[in-house]
Amino acid sequence: MGYGRVRVNENIRYEPDDWSPLPLTAGVAIQGVMLILPTTVVIVAVIAQASGQPGSYVEWAVFAALVVGGITTALQAGRIGRLGAGHLVIAVVSPSYIAVSLLALASGGPELLAGLFVISALVQFALARWLSLLRVLITPVVTGTVLMLIAATVLPVAFDRMDEVPSGAPAGAGVVIAAVTLAVTAGLVLRGVGIWRLWTSLIGIVVGCVAGALMGSYDFRPVLDAPWLGIPRIHLPGLDLTPGAEFWALVPVFVIISLMVGIKNIGDGLVIQQVSRRQPGTSDFRMVQGLMNANGAGSLLSAAAGIPPMTGVSSMSAALAGFTGVASRRVGYLMGAFLVALAFLPKLVAFLLTIPRPVMGAYLLVLMGMLFVEGMRTVLRDGLDHRKALVVALAFSIGVGMDGRGVFSDLLGGTWGASLDSGMMLGALIALVLTLFIEATGRRRARLEVRMDMSALPEIDGYLTELAAGMGWDAASTDLLRAAGEETLSSLLQPADPQPADDAPPRLVIVARPDHGAVELDYITVYVEDNLEDRLSYLDERSDLPDEREVSFRLLRHYASSIRHRKYYGAEIVTVRVEP
Repeated sequence: MGYGRVRVNENIRYEPDDWSPLPLTAGVAIQGVMLILPTTVVIVAVIAQASGQPGSYVEWAVFAALVVGGITTALQAGRIGRLGAGHLVIAVVSPSYIAVSLLALASGGPELLAGLFVISALVQFALARWLSLLRVLITPVVTGTVLMLIAATVLPVAFDRMDEVPSGAPAGAGVVIAAVTLAVTAGLVLRGVGIWRLWTSLIGIVVGCVAGALMGSYDFRPVLDAPWLGIPRIHLPGLDLTPGAEFWALVPVFVIISLMVGIKNIGDGLVIQQVSRRQPGTSDFRMVQGLMNANGAGSLLSAAAGIPPMTGVSSMSAALAGFTGVASRRVGYLMGAFLVALAFLPKLVAFLLTIPRPVMGAYLLVLMGMLFVEGMRTVLRDGLDHRKALVVALAFSIGVGMDGRGVFSDLLGGTWGASLDSGMMLGALIALVLTLFIEATGRRRARLEVRMDMSALPEIDGYLTELAAGMGWDAASTDLLRAAGEETLSSLLQPADPQPADDAPPRLVIVARPDHGAVELDYITVYVEDNLEDRLSYLDERSDLPDEREVSFRLLRHYASSIRHRKYYGAEIVTVRVEP
């Protein structure tokens, strides 16, 4: 939680539950559609074309992506039980799925892709339900390393697109077209303000198309031949109920990527909550769970259509809400309707698919560069000591160095070795194995469970004293840890909200994590007798109200180097870090 004056975002005129006027809502929805069209079309087209799929499948994939993207965006705007975020969450094809989609399409076509993305959808549902069980394994180091590996392994695909120009085009046309696209895009990102920066992707692609037309690399005939209304040839892949070795060989990599994307979506959900309200409050993890469940539903629809899954992203949603000041979820409903309607305009789809491939390559280059930077930020967000640095170094260098060399195909055969020949898969496995090794060989987490009452102070005091002795702390450092424990307990005994009526008093669970000479302690107050790890998925409805214990937590800062406070439905967590 924050301490001090709450910053009000006066730019937001309509919050998620506000009833924005229909003309304004429609205008914002149109801007949102134009914002995501380039990303959706370019990623889907690049995946289909790079894997050698026929033109009819490319048309179907773009059609299905618009339909599924529209449905998923509308689902995110709603809130049906645990399905939907109840916020404006724009759904697009995640760049993280490019590499694995290429692997699946090359190994078994859309049928194999469909089966594997069913697994991805199940992972999303499971992650929404049992997130806490995976927090130890899928760390920021693992997630960030995988993001960097995805970017590094997809970059060659982007550069290959730059060489694909018609036979009659001048020499070097592809490089010139890509350079123009990159120059305009970079210029707008670096110096563009207001509406110019919001439309960076679209402007860059349009300018690239103009450059392509001037150099004889733009074919308008498909646009002229396409009808105004209709649907393309349907390519429903169906599901193989008896999957073969190719399927099982690729399951691990799809599970890893889906876990990583899901955990990134958790951060997306938290960002969207904060930028969508005039006065940001405590994060609502029920919204995050609804977002992930809607992503799972979108993945199932994508699997049925044989295309990469559509997932909600924070960057576009935050940009749209921040620029327009409209975060009403009504925008999401209209965006969904507009995207579905556009899918039935073959002339528009044909126009989008005639984007010169060097332009697609340049745009993909920008996307992968940003994904690599996002991976670096994710790694650094949790701190980078010598152990984490070694994990990143080994996983990334071996993954990139071994990518596509065919070593494991020679050792294990083409079916099982193909997945390990992917640098992304190999690097992810190395990061996971090293993380598990660090966790297994590290100091065991000490845990104490007591009654939530001041009478438990002697027991807590003894627990902290023993913890400090085990870490070799001197008397002054031990007293500091004990004082922090007493102040934390005192703060938690001043409830700001009515707690569930129950004859049994709440219980307090303390989990200690020694970390480089310091110690982090999670003080977890459980008000509902239920599985604590499940309860952490739900945040109390009144958590956005001011916390009356702000003074107590400020006093605690005198003893602790950092404090984090999170309130959930039926539980509350204060994480205190004490340094000797």
